[in-house]
Amino acid sequence: MTLDSSVMNVSIKSVANDLGTTVTGIQTAITLYTLVMAAFMITGGKIGALIGRRRAFAIGLVVYGCGSLVTALAPNLTVLIIGWSGLEGLGAALIMPAIVALVAGNFAPERRSYAYGIIAAAGAIAVAAGPLIGGAVTTFASWRWVFVGEVVIVGFILSGLRRIEDVAPESRKRFDVLGALLSVVGLSLTVFGVLRSGVWGVVKPKPGAPQLFGVSAVVWLVLGGLLFIGALLLWESRLEEHGGEPLFRPSMFRNIQMTGGLVAFFFQFMVQGGIFFTIPLFLSVVLELNALQTGLRLLPLSLTLLLAAVLIPRLAPMASPRTVVRLGFGAILVGTLVLVAGLDPGANAGIVLIPMALVGVGIGAIASQLGAVTVSAVPDSESAEVGGLQNTFTNFGASLGVALVGAVLIGSLTTSFIKGVTDNPSVPAEVTATATVKMESGIPFISDSELKSRLESSGLPQATQEAVVAENSSARLIGLRTALWLVALLIVIGLFFTGMLPRRPLQAADSGSAEARPDG
Repeated sequence: MTLDSSVMNVSIKSVANDLGTTVTGIQTAITLYTLVMAAFMITGGKIGALIGRRRAFAIGLVVYGCGSLVTALAPNLTVLIIGWSGLEGLGAALIMPAIVALVAGNFAPERRSYAYGIIAAAGAIAVAAGPLIGGAVTTFASWRWVFVGEVVIVGFILSGLRRIEDVAPESRKRFDVLGALLSVVGLSLTVFGVLRSGVWGVVKPKPGAPQLFGVSAVVWLVLGGLLFIGALLLWESRLEEHGGEPLFRPSMFRNIQMTGGLVAFFFQFMVQGGIFFTIPLFLSVVLELNALQTGLRLLPLSLTLLLAAVLIPRLAPMASPRTVVRLGFGAILVGTLVLVAGLDPGANAGIVLIPMALVGVGIGAIASQLGAVTVSAVPDSESAEVGGLQNTFTNFGASLGVALVGAVLIGSLTTSFIKGVTDNPSVPAEVTATATVKMESGIPFISDSELKSRLESSGLPQATQEAVVAENSSARLIGLRTALWLVALLIVIGLFFTGMLPRRPLQAADSGSAEARPDG
């Protein structure tokens, strides 16, 4: 599943061209994929607790495999969203919480940390290998073959499922239907509102955009989503207080170590989602590299991420989780700022080398700590519940990160382009007026070659065409820089919450303790 996401990011341009859609369309699919996982993760974990973890794992695999097959055969964006964002997302929501519980049921207590580490390493390897695998397959064959391969892999996993010892389902069989609906609606409305902000306007509605009382629909969607999330917390608290069976127990959030780990996960994946969406666009659209070349330019990130995730626990097993995570966020921040400084009209692919290496070190350092921070904060009996919350926070962060960064990117691109053509004397006033009306709701993020091809049939004078291409090129870089500034801001905000992480090494803490003090 991690490989799946990294492949789609590096192949954005190829997938968009193949399906006859835009970068914004693929951004929507990526956002919805992680959103579906986030919205249904807690529900998926509860279903696994009721029907048995291995059965939930098997059902999730079948749904995921069907989604992969639909994605591989997708003729357009709509079918891609149904297969990839919908079916694969729902399958993942059953698979991921089940994995946490199955590890606890198949490994002795002293071996579980090792097993969870293997899972974290597998994710790091997938992030590292994804750009290269996706780039190579997309360049020499088609991105569709990646999803065909996933169907085969699902078949292999299903064939060996009997070797996994099942975890007995809970004796009580009641399911919190209202809580499930509130979580799905709340998370979905919030992220969808952010996703559409670049097209509809954040507060002031853009021409033709939906509105209510003169305010953009984005405001009402986000407010509605937050109200549903608030209602979810109240409902789950009520169920817990009266001895019911909530989807999750809000009282768990009183555990400062666990909550700090979840919040750090949220910001890590929000930043990670934004970076993994933005940088491939710079390489594949601005520099017009193919998918393999794009993957190769991301290799420094892949290698340093893997090295940091594997070596830090080995070389510094007694390091402070709080310090390591702060240094990780700091490395990502420095890498992002170096990249912003290097984005200029003469920039080439070489400018991403050092920034990507720094970002990889930062992500790897954070990944080496947070999984153990959250799981070790509670007794083994609650590990599956924490696993469901962890996956919800990470996927919600990723979907919100892609939605936010994408909206800012397209919004900044549109504003800069319209201002540029308006101020450019080579662009006639009538052309400027027409472009302003047509593009105020958002313009596509396209390469110079594609724009030149479209302008050739426009009948505009050659000087005007060249001016439009130049303004688009300048606006693209402004949009990318603005999006990366947002990423930097999110990193700084995330750093403020790292004080909730334990200061002492986890090995030094009492085994199985649910410590609530900030210093662990």
